[in-house]
Amino acid sequence: MRFLADMGVSVRVVEWLRTEGHDALHLRDQGWQRLVDREVFVKALAEGRAVLTFDFDFGELAALSAGRAVSVIVFKLKNARAEHVVARLRHVLATSADAIARGAIIVVEGSRHRIRTLPIIKTRPS
Repeated sequence: MRFLADMGVSVRVVEWLRTEGHDALHLRDQGWQRLVDREVFVKALAEGRAVLTFDFDFGELAALSAGRAVSVIVFKLKNARAEHVVARLRHVLATSADAIARGAIIVVEGSRHRIRTLPIIKTRPS
């Protein structure tokens, strides 16, 4: 899988993903530290990368992306140390790789994760 890590995500998480055979970049790797969220999202979309972030704004960008499938994995963790993020991400990848590949917003919490598949379609009330 292909990933793009936002600035709040440790570089060690990206390094772990690479050791697992994933194509992972950190914004810092490319000198993209100053990109605004929308530009990061567009770059991830263009390169077919799932965004790894602690920033809930990316979930909103994905929800409003009009069906363009780029996954966003949002960490909502009290413990943001790299080892803990890797442990949670390992579980998410093992159980939800198909959703990530198709396009989803995944919120990762301390003991669970929630998946919202994309595109988000609003239904009219009857």
